[in-house]
Amino acid sequence: MATNGIVKDLDFSSFHNVIDGKLVDTKSTRRGINPATNEELWPCPVSTPQDVDAAIQAARTAFKSWSKTTLQHRKAQLLAFSAAFTALRSEFGEVLTKEQGKATFFAEQEVDFGAYWLAGTCALEMPFEVVDDTPDMLVKTRYTPLGVAVGIVPWNFPIMLLCGKIAPAVMTGNCIIIKPSPFTPYCGIKIVELAQKFFPPGVIQVLSGDDNLGPWLTAHAGINKISFTGSTATGKRVMESASKNLVRVTLELGGNDPAIICSDVDIATVAPQIAAMAFMNAGQICIAIKRIYIHKDIYIQFRDAFVECVKAFKVGNGFEKDVFLGPVQNRLQYDRVKTFLDDVKSSGQKVATGGQVIDTNTSGLFIQPTVIDNPADDSKIVAEEPFGPVVPLLQWSEEDEVIARANDTDMGLGASVWSEDIDKALRIGESLEVGSVWINEHLGIKPTATFGGQKQSGIGREWGVDGLRGYCNTQTVFLNHRRS
Repeated sequence: MATNGIVKDLDFSSFHNVIDGKLVDTKSTRRGINPATNEELWPCPVSTPQDVDAAIQAARTAFKSWSKTTLQHRKAQLLAFSAAFTALRSEFGEVLTKEQGKATFFAEQEVDFGAYWLAGTCALEMPFEVVDDTPDMLVKTRYTPLGVAVGIVPWNFPIMLLCGKIAPAVMTGNCIIIKPSPFTPYCGIKIVELAQKFFPPGVIQVLSGDDNLGPWLTAHAGINKISFTGSTATGKRVMESASKNLVRVTLELGGNDPAIICSDVDIATVAPQIAAMAFMNAGQICIAIKRIYIHKDIYIQFRDAFVECVKAFKVGNGFEKDVFLGPVQNRLQYDRVKTFLDDVKSSGQKVATGGQVIDTNTSGLFIQPTVIDNPADDSKIVAEEPFGPVVPLLQWSEEDEVIARANDTDMGLGASVWSEDIDKALRIGESLEVGSVWINEHLGIKPTATFGGQKQSGIGREWGVDGLRGYCNTQTVFLNHRRS
C-alpha cells in the first residue's frame, strides 16, 4: 500500500483498541495528561475482561496460521511495517511529545529507533543448533514459537520499547498483545493500528486501560509469554501473577547504573557526554547514568566542568526550541523525585546545581537538573534509583574500592568506564555485576545485541539471538541413522 494512503488512513485524533484486526471502542474512556502543560489529551479506551478474552482468543486463532508462515515472509512484513512507520515520523513525534513530554528532536529520534528495531531485528536468524552429527546419529535443537505473548510497555520510551517487543515476537512466529502504559497510550495504539496493514488479524493487537488491565492479562490462562519493562517492584508482581499458570516471563527492570571516570580522561570531552547521558529524557531511562564515580585526582575539575554543562541544559515544553529536558512524565513520578530532593535538603547534602522544582504558569511537572556533590554512599540518592533529573557525583581513589562500591547494589542493569587506558577500562568493566558494560560510551544498544540485567534488574533477555529464544520453545530431535 502506498505511503500516502497510509498517512491518510491514520487519524491521530481518535484512539481505539485493536482486536482481531478491528478498531474497537469501549464503554468507558480515560484521558492522558500532557506533563508539560497539565492539559488533558484525547479519550482512549478502558478495556474490560471481555476485551482481554476477545483479544486472546483472536491471537490464539491467528497463531495457528501465523506460526506456519516462513521466516522470510515474517521478515518482509516487518521491513514493510518499519518503512511505513518511518514515513509517519513527524506525526508520531508530535503525539509523543504531547503524551510523554520529551523534546521534539528526541521524540522523532525515538521514532527512528522504533523503526530501526522493527527492521534491525530482521538481521537476526532463528537459532538452530546441531549438537551432534555422526554417521550414526544426528542431534539437533530447534526453536518453535510459544503462542500468544503480552508486551507491557512503560511510559519513558513508549515507541522504541514497544517496537522492541513486537519485532522479536512476530518474527519468531508468535502473536502479541500490546499493553501500553496508561500514562502514554497514544503512540502505542496508533503503531498497532498501522501494523494491521501488514499483518493478519490477531497477530498484533493493542489493549489500553487502567491499572486493572495488567493483572487481567498476566493472570490469563490463554497467554504463553509476558515481556515486561518497568520498575522492579511491578516486575515482581508480574512474575507472581505469571507463576499461577507457569507463563514464561522476560523482565527488564530498574537500574542504578554507575559511570566510573578514571583520572586520565580528557575532561573537556568526557564531562559533556556524561552530563547528557545522565540527564537525557529528564533522567527517565533505565540505563541512564545514575551514579558518577570520579577519580579523586580530577574530581574538582570534572565536577566544575560537569556542572557548567548541566547549567546550560534548557528545561521546558518539548515543542520549544533548544529544549534538552522536558518534564517528569507523570505526577506519581514527579512526587517520587521530589522525595529525593527533600532528603538531600533534610540531610544537609551539598547541591552543586539545581535542587528545586520549576514553577511555571502551565503547571507542568518540571524539575531543575540537580547535581549532588559527593554524598555518602548510604544516602538515598546513591542507594536508590530516582528515575529523574537528580544525580550524585562521588570520589574514588582505588580500583578495588570503586568496583566494590559500584557493585554494592541489588541492581545490575548497565555501567560504563571511561579511560584512555583500554586495558584498565576493560579490567574494571568486566568486574562490574551488570548486564551491559560500555567503555568510553553509555546507552549504546542494538536490536542484534542481547540486553538484560543481573540481580534485581531483570530476568531473561531482550533482543539479540537470546531475545529470540525467549519467545520460543526448544525441541531437541534425535535422529538415529542406524538400521535395526
